[in-house]
Amino acid sequence: MNSFNDYHSRIPNAYPSPDLISVMDLPTSDDVSSVNGMPMLGLGTWENEDECAKSVRAALDMGYRHIDTAQAYGNETAVGEGIENADVSREGVFLATKVWADNLAYNDVIESTRESLDKLDTDYVDLLYVHWPARAYDPEGTFDALSELVSEGAVENIGVSNFEPEQLDEARDVSDEPIFANQVECHPLLPQESLRAYGDEHGIPLVAYSPLARGGVFDVPELGEIAEKHEASEAQVSLAWLREKGITAIPKATGEEHIRDNWRSLQLSLDAEDVEVIDGIRTENRAVDPSFAPW
Repeated sequence: MNSFNDYHSRIPNAYPSPDLISVMDLPTSDDVSSVNGMPMLGLGTWENEDECAKSVRAALDMGYRHIDTAQAYGNETAVGEGIENADVSREGVFLATKVWADNLAYNDVIESTRESLDKLDTDYVDLLYVHWPARAYDPEGTFDALSELVSEGAVENIGVSNFEPEQLDEARDVSDEPIFANQVECHPLLPQESLRAYGDEHGIPLVAYSPLARGGVFDVPELGEIAEKHEASEAQVSLAWLREKGITAIPKATGEEHIRDNWRSLQLSLDAEDVEVIDGIRTENRAVDPSFAPW
């Protein structure tokens, strides 16, 4: 089986050398579907500090229009620099960040969000998530603060991350603002069927972090066979599957080659048989599982 470390060697099997690929061959921002104005393919920035500004600029210049960061990632300043240096206006970027679990008391939400805006060098974010329902999380106080930030114009939409149905019910009950999205780990090895059903029922779409299962998708025979069939990568197959399910994906990528490979997933259309095979994997392989998680 191919491992995540083989990723670089597999990409040339699917496509010519990046140096030979014309920009005209790449998808454009117009090729990305959106959910309530949120592009369904974005760039995740977890564990990307040293190269973050460069990665963000490369992604935006390539066509990405959705950038995801968090207070806990320690790279909001670099994300802001990448946006500033890209050939895209701030208004053309859907920018999301997350309030860390230690900053979820009312005053801390407001203060830490203002610090995030300063680091990002922006007057507002398009989406502000509660990163985890843990530690300082207080449903009423936390969501009152988020609503205040919306009223101030500092935040366009509020979302949650790593919430299960029980926490979503409580959030919907106490929040004055609609819950825009729930960001969770989601990929073919963790399909999150119950959260998808909940989101469909209550209008809370999923955003998938770690959509490649932190490299786990490269070791799944079914995904490898579908990738070979379409002359694609396992990463592209996984991202295309998420898109078929109506799930926004924000794969982390640092180097331009991986950013491009993920972007090319927009050119891959899975057929019904492909989707059925992936749906049949039937496993629950969670890559992110801290002790304070609500599940």
